[in-house]
Amino acid sequence: MRDAWRQALHLEPPQGWLNDPNGLCWLDGTWHVFFQYCPDSASGSGRKCWGHWESPDLLAWTFRGAALEPDTPWDRSGVYSGCALVTDGGVRFYYTGNVKHPGSYDYITAGREANVLLVQSPDGERMGEKQLLLTNAGYPADCSCHVRDPKVWRDPDGFHMVLGARSLQSRGRVLLYKSPDGERWEHEATIEKPEPFGYMWECPDYFELSGRGILSVSPQGLPHEAERFQNVYQSGWFSVEGPLKEGKLGGFTEWDHGFDFYAPQSFLAPDGRRLLLGWMGLPDAPYGCATLAFGRQHCLTLLREVFWDGEGRLCQRPARELRRLCGLPSIRQEKAALPFRLTGEPKGPFALTLGGGLSLRWDGALFTLEFTDNVLGCGRTVRRARLPRCRAIEVIADRSSAEVFLDGGAAVLSTRFFPAEPEISLRAEGFDPIVQPMQPMDFTGL
Repeated sequence: MRDAWRQALHLEPPQGWLNDPNGLCWLDGTWHVFFQYCPDSASGSGRKCWGHWESPDLLAWTFRGAALEPDTPWDRSGVYSGCALVTDGGVRFYYTGNVKHPGSYDYITAGREANVLLVQSPDGERMGEKQLLLTNAGYPADCSCHVRDPKVWRDPDGFHMVLGARSLQSRGRVLLYKSPDGERWEHEATIEKPEPFGYMWECPDYFELSGRGILSVSPQGLPHEAERFQNVYQSGWFSVEGPLKEGKLGGFTEWDHGFDFYAPQSFLAPDGRRLLLGWMGLPDAPYGCATLAFGRQHCLTLLREVFWDGEGRLCQRPARELRRLCGLPSIRQEKAALPFRLTGEPKGPFALTLGGGLSLRWDGALFTLEFTDNVLGCGRTVRRARLPRCRAIEVIADRSSAEVFLDGGAAVLSTRFFPAEPEISLRAEGFDPIVQPMQPMDFTGL
């Protein structure tokens, strides 16, 4: 069987399982992307490590293998998610060391250690000794054993860290810590909504964009709705009014309304852009990933630029470096070889069908992404996004995925799909799509 679904534009491992992006940074002219990695099994069993990709330009990537492995008493059950903080001496990696004790435990209220560890590196490749910074004893007494995913930043007031957590009452929350040196940490605040909003907040991330605070989390346990919270777990952001420690959260907005998006993390590019990267997958999803037949599962999304538009909307667009891969545009194509970029400027309701079985349509108020071919979608069905206006569409279609950016990135939908052939059919109504072939990225080390 030919492996036609190996991505041309997205980071995926040579084999095994991929999930959360971690340790994202730019250091001395090199971009580093780490990720949760199970090299021994495409189903996610075995060693839970950090895999490592690096690049000089976000277009040519070298896979460096497993960078951190579970090899101490503090992380023996897995090197879980974390972040990178670039300093004058190199980069600091903070992560959760998972420990599960044998026995008849529920691993929620007992039987689990969630440790915050630090590893320092001069160059993003050579790793120093692991340092234990926090254990369960350092978290509020009303927290369950589910505390994880440190995100650390530094400002003139010192070092700050957010951790995702689940309370003993099964309420999602974020724990905020402060430190004078990035090693000695003190709990500063617990941030949660006045009314329960899911039972666990994973993968927290705090950043400011044009002076406005954003708290990103991946909540588990939200009730599903027809047009919101459609996946098994969600990812989105709260606006933050005032200092984060005061915990004044606004409404929750999903990052992505598609089938395959979770655990995003952001970081700063050297030119000041805020970049976002997510896992193009989900834990416990009821649909599949056909690359399992080739011994690997999941990939990361495209890198996205996050920005406020002129109307005060938080938007996303593919990182501008990807434009360098685009070829000459053409219109009114009936077929296109993957990967490609498709753009258009509808004047009203429109529809687009990819591969004969992936339907994208906007009726003037609601955008719908629907698989009419169960094989193409590997069990995916339909996702929706309420959108009162849509003046533009951009689709980046890779060999087994599509990311759809609507109305300048005001709404985004991502999905895996698995076409039978490397060239797929295109059918548009209501606009003339412009199609640009895209040159594959250069991947080495696979």
